Amino acid sequence: MLVKHPKDSLTILTDLVLPGETNYLDSLFGGELLARMDRACSISARRHANKLVVTASVNHVAFNKSVPSGSVLTIEAKVSRAFSSSMEVYVDVWIDTLNSEEKTKVNEGIYTFVAVDNNGKPTKVPELIPQTDLEKKRFADALRRKQLSLVLGGRMDPNDATELKSLFK
Repeated sequence: MLVKHPKDSLTILTDLVLPGETNYLDSLFGGELLARMDRACSISARRHANKLVVTASVNHVAFNKSVPSGSVLTIEAKVSRAFSSSMEVYVDVWIDTLNSEEKTKVNEGIYTFVAVDNNGKPTKVPELIPQTDLEKKRFADALRRKQLSLVLGGRMDPNDATELKSLFK
């Protein structure tokens, strides 16, 4: 089976926040940000799977800082772990800092996508091998998140969630 690395799915979207996309506090609407994050994650998952993908869930979104009108927004997404037909995609959101070449991290999220065939049936995706320390951490954390989701959804016995249980030893 084909093996890929997180960098193979890296997707970077850069855009300007316009006044019509903001709330009464002159900050980007949360829903507008979620849509942009979903788009970047979708492209990332599609690049990894090289197949059609659908959003299965938004597992986590942190609105840590507001995004003011006029901001240059950069969304970076890449697959953090591939399972059988699903992929977890981690997304980081940055804004350019005025009068500086630095960026400020304002948001992050974790999305799950499923690769599907032309009939909408789940299909296998390539294995993912992380390379950097951050990629390895996100890779390991993804399995714990999946096990937690399965346990909470009643689809896995808590005693079988070995990676999740290891956090409590």
